[in-house]
Amino acid sequence: MKYTITIHKVIAIVSFLILSAVQFFLVYNTYELKNKQFYLQEKDLIKKEYSLSVQTDLIFPGGARILDTAMYRNLGNMEQWHKAGDQVFSIRTQQLLDSTARALHKGENLDSLLQFIRKKYAIQTDLTYGLAIDVLEVSFGNRQYIPIYNKEKKYPGINDSLQHPGGLWLGGDLDDVNENNKIVTVSVGGINDRNYRVAYSFYVDTRNRKMAILHRMMPTFALSVFSILVVVLLFFITLRNWIRQKKLSEMKSDFINSITHELHTPLAAIIVANRTLQNDKMTVTRETVQPLTEVIERQSNRLKTLISQVLDITSMNQINLKKEPLGLHHLLEEILLDYRLKLAGAPIQLTLEKNAARDAVHLDQFWFTTALQNILDNAIKYNRQEFKEITVTTTNDKKNILLSIVDNGIGMNDETQQHLFDKFYRGVSTLHGEAKGLGLGMYYVKQTVEAHHWKIDVESREGAGTMITITIPLA
Repeated sequence: MKYTITIHKVIAIVSFLILSAVQFFLVYNTYELKNKQFYLQEKDLIKKEYSLSVQTDLIFPGGARILDTAMYRNLGNMEQWHKAGDQVFSIRTQQLLDSTARALHKGENLDSLLQFIRKKYAIQTDLTYGLAIDVLEVSFGNRQYIPIYNKEKKYPGINDSLQHPGGLWLGGDLDDVNENNKIVTVSVGGINDRNYRVAYSFYVDTRNRKMAILHRMMPTFALSVFSILVVVLLFFITLRNWIRQKKLSEMKSDFINSITHELHTPLAAIIVANRTLQNDKMTVTRETVQPLTEVIERQSNRLKTLISQVLDITSMNQINLKKEPLGLHHLLEEILLDYRLKLAGAPIQLTLEKNAARDAVHLDQFWFTTALQNILDNAIKYNRQEFKEITVTTTNDKKNILLSIVDNGIGMNDETQQHLFDKFYRGVSTLHGEAKGLGLGMYYVKQTVEAHHWKIDVESREGAGTMITITIPLA
């Protein structure tokens, strides 16, 4: 059952991870779609107003004057630098770009334009922007342009604060510039042979774009989380009901197994006693018949008790003990007498050694008999010897009587001893091909000992037999 539940949980976890991954993929795609469509209407309005403001200008209102002054005033110098070599040209143009970018940054005034647009169109969103040059090239004739700046490169001669992933930074505090928040990219060049051309981009976004998108997606998030929670809840309900059904099924199986296991011993004793009585060669006298009728009576009473307590066998954790004061030696003699009848002449020596001086105890006769017979069954089952020997011995300590059952069987390894009292357990070293059983016997022994608050110890080695000792308090 544990193995099945483990596999079930693994499958459920893997399925949950797959479901979560699919949900994440769908939500992420929804986010990307929302991101592309975000403030589409506002972007068009801003693009329209910005294009009008720079219709006869560059970059921002007044930007053409600053850029034209820097470029045209230095065209001759840049031509000389170019003739001096690439290294000189690179160093000098970077110095020129650094000063030009600082001048443009100082004169940039798009913040005022955005305030005007927001007021004109009643845009409530808090907007942030970015303005950057993408490419800047110069021509010294023949319409051949020489690049002096490209946003894909890093320039050591230009201040780092002016170099941004979006380009040569001219203004604004928008950090994440991308295609989703780009308003426009403008490319402008002169018509003369000796001139320059520039490409620049203007970006606008809401100040908390991601949070705004996530806020709009709350219904999608809520539905996704709710669906996952429903699946998880249904899984746990299904698992709980499944485990409950497994327990009910196991209880039914235990009920049948317990009846089969427990009814066998008294029935076998009754059958043997009855066959002995039916033997024509038997001399019928009171002395010969009386012991056999007593066996039949005791085992019949045991069957009656067993049937009335069969529900206790299927739920061994709730044994209802009926303790009574008994002499343990006399009880052992009766149990072994009945058990010898079951052996029916098999090569088995079953010996009782009554070494205890005191044997008065309080116990439930039915459950004690069940436990002892189960121990004897195991001692015979797991034994390869041609002549099997089982010795039942009693000894005393100060407060207890110690009942020991020693056999000359196959013994047990450490793993078998560790699981000896587990329900349905049969060790790897047992004689599976010969010994029959359901692994219930020693489980019943343990439950009986615990119900009486006794103590049980096991000593065993592979190939050297087993000794089981039950410590029973004296009455």
